[in-house]
Amino acid sequence: MAARAERLAAQVYAPQNNPLPPELAALDYDAFQAIRFRSEATVPLGLRFSLQPFHRGNLHARRVEIFLQSPEGVRPFGYDPDLFDLGPALQGRRYPASLGYAGFRIAHGFDASQPQAHEEFLVFLGASYFRIRGRGQIYGLSARGIAVNTGLPQGEEFPDFTSFWIEPPQGDAASITIFALLDGPSLTGAYRFAVTPGDPSHVAVEAALFPRRPIAALGLAPLTSMFLFGENGPGLRGAEPFDDFRPQVHDSDGLVVQTPGDRLWRPLVNGRPAPQISSFRAAPLEGFGLLQRERHFAAYLDVQAQHEDRPGLWVTPQGGFGAGAVRLFEIPSRTEATDNIVAAFVPEAPVEAGKTLRLAYSLVTVGAEPAPSLAPPLARVVSTRVGSAERLRPTDRPSPQRRLYAIDFEGPGLPDDPKAAIDVALSASAGALVEPYAERVPQTGGWRLYAEFRPPDPWPAGDVVLRARLSHAGRVITETWDGVA
Repeated sequence: MAARAERLAAQVYAPQNNPLPPELAALDYDAFQAIRFRSEATVPLGLRFSLQPFHRGNLHARRVEIFLQSPEGVRPFGYDPDLFDLGPALQGRRYPASLGYAGFRIAHGFDASQPQAHEEFLVFLGASYFRIRGRGQIYGLSARGIAVNTGLPQGEEFPDFTSFWIEPPQGDAASITIFALLDGPSLTGAYRFAVTPGDPSHVAVEAALFPRRPIAALGLAPLTSMFLFGENGPGLRGAEPFDDFRPQVHDSDGLVVQTPGDRLWRPLVNGRPAPQISSFRAAPLEGFGLLQRERHFAAYLDVQAQHEDRPGLWVTPQGGFGAGAVRLFEIPSRTEATDNIVAAFVPEAPVEAGKTLRLAYSLVTVGAEPAPSLAPPLARVVSTRVGSAERLRPTDRPSPQRRLYAIDFEGPGLPDDPKAAIDVALSASAGALVEPYAERVPQTGGWRLYAEFRPPDPWPAGDVVLRARLSHAGRVITETWDGVA
């Protein structure tokens, strides 16, 4: 596989030339969703897995090849129109085998006592995107094979997984292996995904990347999600509020970056006038992820979307990614149908044409915390709320700019004694965080930090970065909260 990707990189990039028939390209969302794979045609993969392909159409125009790989050899899984009910918009249509598929989904029997009771848990569909969930979760954020020049002026490039080789497990094995070939204008790649569904689900990723040309910003292990608004409202000064009956709408509510001795939590925000890139240096990186920490239905009140059941994803490099930074891209959005959040590790070392990059990392789904995949055992930030500081510290002439931050921490290592001496470390890139006060929250067993932000005059053009963490008895006991004003 790697040799094939390397040979492909030595050739001039040739975009796929397999256009959709006009009626498939013209399908709207509902007509495309009406295309159904016939359940009786589901392809068994061992005893506990099964496969269903996706039809091409609507936004999913790219064709992918699917092969089934076994000890007896490799056979193509070709397109067959009889596998689908095409729905009323395409009634009577038939397409040749050359049409191919847009992607595929894998289902699994999570219950070993009922191995044939399959639930879909993994989808590869579009560019290098894939989604995975753990048992009891529903789909939320996506992972990607690679990110190329995300957020840069020259525009982002989206390489495609063009071919997949799926290795059916033997017997009732609990893991499945998928190989994929990546191709794009700037690079090619060979990927191996060893997937073990469960609670949580695990993916071991190995990749060999072959750049065709220099790449300004190569994002490793990229994650893509949606954040519309959260517990602190629009989340940024001057942001327009949302007229919505739901208190919160998001697939992820924060970024975690783990480095030796520190774990940082950045609550996501929306509402800037322009996209924003934040960079968190990590040398070395121990792990990062986009998480959905709010796990209560009452926080969302959305019966259909079930945001409280959406997974986080945690990335752990195997052997390290080298020096670099986790970059967070936050794109202004007014619709929950748009993924507007991207996080990826961008190496410092330049990406040069002809210089092979090899990487390995694990992806783990995260639900309710504390989660064993996140270490060390620091108390975590569970909420960030912002409001007027005038309620607690009134002035003769109230200032709308004075903002009070209330940051809640929960988890291991927090003292039970409400009189415990808590040390607070605060910083602001402009202006100041002042008058910190920490108190125990008996209702949760956690601690709450209050601090007032007094802004600079004038305000800088970009974000003001605020940081806080708690210590006790000379030891750091919480994550570093990293917010923006």
